[in-house]
Amino acid sequence: MSDEKPGVPLLTEQEAHRQLRRAVIASTIGTTIEWYDFFLYSIVTGLVFAKLYFPESDPLVGTLQAFLIYAVGFIARPVGAAIFGHYGDRVGRKATLIVTLLLMGLATFAVGFVPTYASIGIWGAVILTVLRFIQGVGVGGEWGGSVLMSMEWARTNKHRGFVASWPQFGVPAGLFVSNLVVLAVSQISGSSFITWGWRVPFFLSIILVAIGLYIRLSILETPIFAKLLAEHKIEKAPTMEVIHRQPKDILLSACARMVEQAPFYIFTAFVFAYGVKTLGASRDLMLTAVLAAAVLEFFTIPLFGHVSDLIGRKRMYMIGAACAGVFGFIFFAMIDTRNPALIFAAIVLSLVPHSMLYGPQAALIAESFTGRLRYSGASLGYQLASVIAGGPAPLIATALFAYYHTGYAIAAYIFVCGVVSLVAAWRMGDYTNKDISREYDDARSLGDSGHAPRHA
Repeated sequence: MSDEKPGVPLLTEQEAHRQLRRAVIASTIGTTIEWYDFFLYSIVTGLVFAKLYFPESDPLVGTLQAFLIYAVGFIARPVGAAIFGHYGDRVGRKATLIVTLLLMGLATFAVGFVPTYASIGIWGAVILTVLRFIQGVGVGGEWGGSVLMSMEWARTNKHRGFVASWPQFGVPAGLFVSNLVVLAVSQISGSSFITWGWRVPFFLSIILVAIGLYIRLSILETPIFAKLLAEHKIEKAPTMEVIHRQPKDILLSACARMVEQAPFYIFTAFVFAYGVKTLGASRDLMLTAVLAAAVLEFFTIPLFGHVSDLIGRKRMYMIGAACAGVFGFIFFAMIDTRNPALIFAAIVLSLVPHSMLYGPQAALIAESFTGRLRYSGASLGYQLASVIAGGPAPLIATALFAYYHTGYAIAAYIFVCGVVSLVAAWRMGDYTNKDISREYDDARSLGDSGHAPRHA
């Protein structure tokens, strides 16, 4: 007689391994597509949006206005985390991920059709703002599901950091593809890039969405969620429940991300405005450097995810926070030389400290929340950082440079973020190699003590 529970299929080791591989591929390709969409907007913001949608403003003011629309996507991300975290813990990881992919992809596709200021005045910027908000909502719900889809299929606790790092791989992959497409289109369209060439990468996103949708429809729900469903442990209002039960974990997760978020968007989005307009560097040099940095992260993100399985999630993350906090000074010392080789090297190296954080980060945050609240809690903690760090970073960097006229002021801001993240990571629990398949408030979970280590 089978001991299989309703809704929890018993798979052979080979079948389970196949599902893990599919889940990792689906999550990674899906996040690549969604981050392609998100980064594409970031790149074009720094290159053309100020000219097309705020042509009557002073160049610096126009850049600030363009980055304000850019920041709207980050403000929307916690909204997406709350909405899709709820459904991810109620309906399932798979269905929620399909919806977020469609939402993000269609909004990005629509950006390519938005008329400029010359055609409809300020309404162009208004439409961009709405579409950017929709993009942010989609990304806000995407991350938690992608990480859980991979992590909850892991067959052993000893490799969870490595497995969970693969959806993170979608960030440099999306960054690479978006920069590559913009670089290619700018070569093809030449001087017409400002008038029509920038729209082409947005149109291409619909092809990527179709590919991602096909892949995500082929995977099964995760064993952990299927078990929760079979045991009737689904919360009616998971988002509110996790805010009530684990508010500290949400806040610590958000603060731990500050030194990962702020420098990343300074080094990959603000750098286009700073390098091209302030330093006089070529657009192609900046795009190529970010491409090379993204390629490097293809290897370093899973590497540091693996290292976190060996030395502990918290330890790896704290080392990364310390490195990222001080690298801002090195970055601006190199880039301010205006030497193309040093500018290139600075941008490439800037994502190494980011990888030290981003590799172990998925498991560090997701493991902090009990299974039935994990999608909501991890998504809220992760995306709250978008409001306090990621979105404001290019704006703060632009304002600091306008006031102090030196990149070292921006480096000081990055250092402060590093201190905050270091303290927050130190206060987080460490669940490296612990069993996360049981609920944390189950007396049998995570060992004989009956309690998860809160601040190990």
